[in-house]
Amino acid sequence: MHHAAASITGMGERTAERATGMNPKTEGGAGCLLAGLGATAAPLVWAPRAAVSIDGGFEGHARDLSVLFIDLPLIVLGGALVPLFSWALATRWVHRPWVAALVALATLALAVWGLTEWWTPRRRPDPGYGPGI
Repeated sequence: MHHAAASITGMGERTAERATGMNPKTEGGAGCLLAGLGATAAPLVWAPRAAVSIDGGFEGHARDLSVLFIDLPLIVLGGALVPLFSWALATRWVHRPWVAALVALATLALAVWGLTEWWTPRRRPDPGYGPGI
């Protein structure tokens, strides 16, 4: 019985290796590497735009630390999950690992571009600087 289960498991791994051309462990490692790249790149692009909300501008009047507690975890999570999901879908559809990696990197680049176009931190006007000065 145990031998039959082991042969079925081995057959599944060989089928997965034939379908994508990669060992399942290598495929998982590549997906994790892409997720780590996305989790690093997204906050690095996001941080300069969020700096105004963190330091607060003139005398800290525009400080909004919710960008650290709400936005930052969502940015890191999205940066990790977007390339990981696109890698998983591309490896299932295309069966070529280098094409799947290109798809995942292009998806990450589009997601980061969309983030910079869509997300803008709230900026309150500095007190004392209005019309008439």
